[in-house]
Amino acid sequence: MKKMAILYCCLLLQVLYSHAQEVITIAELPGKSFRGISIFKNTIWVSGSQGTVGRSADKGKSWQWYTVEGFEKTDFRDIEALNGHTAIIMGIASPAFILKTTDGGNTWKKVYENNHPSIFLDAMAFKNRKEGVVVGDPIHNKIFIAETKDGGSRWTESNRLALANAQPGEAFFAASGTNAAWSRGRYYIASGGLVSRLFIHDKTRALPVTQGNKMTGANSIAIKGKTILIAAGDYENKDKKDSAFIYSTNGGKSWAYPQTMPGGYRSSVCFAGKNKAVTCGITGVDISYDNGQNWKNISATSFNTCAYSRQENAVYFAGGNGRVGKVKL
Repeated sequence: MKKMAILYCCLLLQVLYSHAQEVITIAELPGKSFRGISIFKNTIWVSGSQGTVGRSADKGKSWQWYTVEGFEKTDFRDIEALNGHTAIIMGIASPAFILKTTDGGNTWKKVYENNHPSIFLDAMAFKNRKEGVVVGDPIHNKIFIAETKDGGSRWTESNRLALANAQPGEAFFAASGTNAAWSRGRYYIASGGLVSRLFIHDKTRALPVTQGNKMTGANSIAIKGKTILIAAGDYENKDKKDSAFIYSTNGGKSWAYPQTMPGGYRSSVCFAGKNKAVTCGITGVDISYDNGQNWKNISATSFNTCAYSRQENAVYFAGGNGRVGKVKL
C-alpha cells in the first residue's frame, strides 16, 4: 500500500506538472500577425498587422478587436500598456507613427509621425508610466532614439543615451517589441544583423550569438537583477540552435550558452517568477527553471512575442494568424 501511495503521488505530480506547462490558444484572428503584447494587471493588449489592436479586460477570456481608423495598412509591432485603458502603439515603417489611446482602444490619437525615407521603428521601452523611449534603425550610422516624458503624449528625438554609432550592417529587429528594456537605472538595447551588440547607454558589449547575415542576431532581452537573457537566432535557418540563446549573470560583462538550448530561432524572452523564464519563436515555446541555463520545450506552436502576468503567474503569447496563447505556471 505504501508503494502504491507513492506511485499514485508521483503520477499525480506528473499530471499536475504537465498541466501547468500546457500552452493553450485563447484567441485567433485569421489573416493577422501579432508582434506586440503588453499586460497591465488583468488587462492584456496585443497589436500587429493591418492596423489591428486587441484588448482583453478579463485575463484573456473575451476580447475586443479594433482596426485603427486611417491606419488600416500600418503594422503596429509594439504596444505598451500604461494602465487598463491607456496604451501606446508603434507603427514601424516610413511614415512611422506612434498613437495613444486613453479609452481602452475605442479612439486613438496620433502623437508622433516621422516621414524620413529610412525611418524604421523597432521597439519601445518605458521606465515608468511617464518616461520611455522608442528605438529605430540607424540613419547615417546614428541609432534613432525618441523619448517621452509625459506618458507618450509627446515624443522628441534625442541623443541623451549617447549610444555608439552603428557598425555597417547593424540594425534592430521589430520581431517582438522586446529588444529594448529598462533596468537598474539604464536602458538596454540589443542589435542584430551583420553585427549583434548590447547597448547600455554609452557602453557596448559584443554578443556571442548567431550573426553575420542580415536576418541574424539578437531579437529580445530580459533582465532581472544582474541576470540578462538574450533570445536570438537566424530567421532563415530557424532550427539552428548552437548560438541562438545566451545569458549573463554579471550584468553583461561575460556571456554563457545554456547547457540545454531552446529549440532554435527565438524572437522573445521574459522572466516568469522566481528562477523561471519563457522564450518563444516560430518553432515553439520553451521554459527554464534555472534562469536560462537549461530549457525544455513545452509547445511546438509558433508565437512571436511573450509577456509575464504577475497577477496570474502566467505567460501570454501572440503570433501569426492572429493567435494569442497562454500558459499557467
